[in-house]
Amino acid sequence: MNLFRLDASIRTEGSASRALADTAEQAWLAQHPGGVVTRRDLGVQPLPGDVWTALAGAVVNPSVPAPDEARELLDRLGAELLDADAFLFAVPMYNWNVPAQVKIWLDLILNHPRLGVHGDWPLKGKPAILALSRGGGYGPGSPKEGWDHATPYLRRILADVFGLDLHIAEAELTHAFWDPNMESLRGLAEESMKTGHEQAAEHGLRVARLITA
Repeated sequence: MNLFRLDASIRTEGSASRALADTAEQAWLAQHPGGVVTRRDLGVQPLPGDVWTALAGAVVNPSVPAPDEARELLDRLGAELLDADAFLFAVPMYNWNVPAQVKIWLDLILNHPRLGVHGDWPLKGKPAILALSRGGGYGPGSPKEGWDHATPYLRRILADVFGLDLHIAEAELTHAFWDPNMESLRGLAEESMKTGHEQAAEHGLRVARLITA
């Protein structure tokens, strides 16, 4: 069994999205102790933005083909997804949206001949976990209700475009753990984090069982 894991946080220590994903991964590996986890860490090793420019430019201007390096990178990125049985995406919200490095990765994947919008839906129905963290609160009635543009975008791409069977574990108010201006919200932050880890463990187990059914 092969679990593809994508991390996007620029923090390697103290990252809420990485911690949620760790919980989900551990639950998955408990069911598949011999399983393989294929990792791509966009926070540590972001992809070069000019690769997408080259690939997209070759589409609109076929007389100028993309460099071999760009096509080879796209092939590697596509193979990581095509070879996986299940998926784990750990994504923090930055500036009310997905991190730039995630947008670049998605833009590249959407250029893939099979995985893109004109492909043959090779991932359709495969189980996936999205581990989301948000520094503030964006629920109904909150001052910034509607400011979360990351969650609906990721749902649209992962579930509707790729066709993945998506399960979400999420935690909010994570900035309260270090921002003194949010100290009064730490209790809510702890509750949200606890719930997020419970969701991550539950989804990790569920996804593991789905691919053995």
